[in-house]
Amino acid sequence: MLDGELGVFDQQLRSRFDWLRHRQPAELATPPVLIAFDVLYVKGRDVSQRPLRERRPRLEDLVAGADLVHASRRLAPNGLEAWAQVLERGYEGLVAKDDDSLYVGGPMRAWLKVKVPGWTQAEHRWQRTLTPGKA
Repeated sequence: MLDGELGVFDQQLRSRFDWLRHRQPAELATPPVLIAFDVLYVKGRDVSQRPLRERRPRLEDLVAGADLVHASRRLAPNGLEAWAQVLERGYEGLVAKDDDSLYVGGPMRAWLKVKVPGWTQAEHRWQRTLTPGKA
């Protein structure tokens, strides 16, 4: 079982989740595809409590060669280099994840979403205050 979102890509092959409701097919470079962020189960086995560094290769193996399912892109492991790639390539933003993190649905301390201001509408679900000591 995968965790991901349905999305489409523009002509520069940037994911455009917000276009699913508002764009004409001529503006799209791809049909809707599942962009997989994580894997929770592999062959019936729960892997959600394994570190991300173990889950990510499994995710990539599962979606390799699939036409309508893609693993989310990986950027530079250094946060400042990754942010420079976001700006250079014109991406919406990034989600930084701790390689030791276990899977938890929704916002958590080990994952940080950073968006380029004005790229898309604000996502209020990611505007939160985390209580110290809680995931």
